[in-house]
Amino acid sequence: MANQINLSFDEMWEKIIVCDRKYDGLFFTAVKTTKIYCRPSCRSRKPKKINVEFFFDFHEVEKAGYRPCKRCQPEVEHSPHIGLVKNVIAFLLNHYKQKLVLQDIANHVGVSSFYLERVFKQETAETPRTYLEKIRVDKAAYLLDKTMLTNLEICYDVGFQSPSNFYRVFRRLKNCSPNEYRALKEKELRS
Repeated sequence: MANQINLSFDEMWEKIIVCDRKYDGLFFTAVKTTKIYCRPSCRSRKPKKINVEFFFDFHEVEKAGYRPCKRCQPEVEHSPHIGLVKNVIAFLLNHYKQKLVLQDIANHVGVSSFYLERVFKQETAETPRTYLEKIRVDKAAYLLDKTMLTNLEICYDVGFQSPSNFYRVFRRLKNCSPNEYRALKEKELRS
């Protein structure tokens, strides 16, 4: 599939645990024991991690013998613009480390930057830039929790161009600094 995203199993698992709507349509959670698949944002009871597999296309998951969840209806696309939005989100997820401007994204999906920003905001309630910032902060939080990289290494690894912007955006989205976030995760691990 052309829009397959680069997320690890653990990253996708974290997205379904917090019911993250940003990833709806980009991947599907299939539960081996029930043979049901869901959107990442589904509010149904969460399965055991060992019983889960992920698919990037609903045709693939149905071909594998899974049926759609009746609660979140993952097979139903709710908007005529959902294909464009999915394409943009997949592009952002696959290129978040690069310096991106709106025109780069618009060129990739083949629409004007004005149209892209208007439709994207209408569908997601965010601009492509704020969405990209959320992706970068999610990746940074994952690295803070799972690695011993320094904050500066993480800042540049996830695509921020300056440490001050990284700290400002991280604090705005997570309500704490990267150091506070790492300390909180270490405290949770010890508990």
